[in-house]
Amino acid sequence: MAYTPKILAFAGSTRTDSYNKKLVQIAANGARTAGAEVTYIDLRDFPMPLLDEDLEKAEGMPENARKFKDLMLQHDGLLIASPEYNSSVTAVLKNAIDWASRPAPGEAPLAAFADKVAAIMSASPGGLGGLRGLVHLRSILGNIRVIVLPDQVAIPKAYEVFTPEGALTDPKQQESIEKLGANVANVLAKLKA
Repeated sequence: MAYTPKILAFAGSTRTDSYNKKLVQIAANGARTAGAEVTYIDLRDFPMPLLDEDLEKAEGMPENARKFKDLMLQHDGLLIASPEYNSSVTAVLKNAIDWASRPAPGEAPLAAFADKVAAIMSASPGGLGGLRGLVHLRSILGNIRVIVLPDQVAIPKAYEVFTPEGALTDPKQQESIEKLGANVANVLAKLKA
C-alpha cells in the first residue's frame, strides 16, 4: 500500500475570526490536493495551563496537553500559521510546543517533533505580514529537530485579503499558500518512499 502523508494543521491563534486559521486551512487544502491526509485543529479546543514543572510533577501532563501531543505523535508533517505578537510567536503557540516537548517516561527526547516536516506561514494586519515572528518560529522548530521547509509566506494587510469564504483574493497568494501544503505532502512522500 502506498504511503499517505499525515499532516497536522493549526494556527497559533485562538481568536474566532483569526486570519491565521483561515490561512492554514488554505495550506491544508493544498496538502489534501497533493494526496495527504490532513487533520485541522483549533488550539482553542486544547486549553492548557502555562508549562509548570511543579504542576507536571504533582499532576502529570494536563489532559489537553496530552491530547495535543498525541496528535503530534500521530502525524509526520505540520502546517503552522503563526500570528506575530511583539515580533515573535504567540504565547499559546509557544506553550503548546513546550508541553508537547515534555518527554513521557521511556519516550525518546522530542518524540513529538523529531524528523517532522513543516511549513510555516503567517498573516498579519501589519506591512510585513508577520515575517518577524516566522524567524522565531523557524528557530524554535529547527532546534527541536523539525525539518522546516525553506519556503514560507507572510501575508500583509490581512484585514483586506480574505474573501468571506476564507480564500485569498489574490490568486497568486492563494496558490503560494496551497503550494506550502503541497510541498509538505510531497517531501513526506519522498522521504517515506
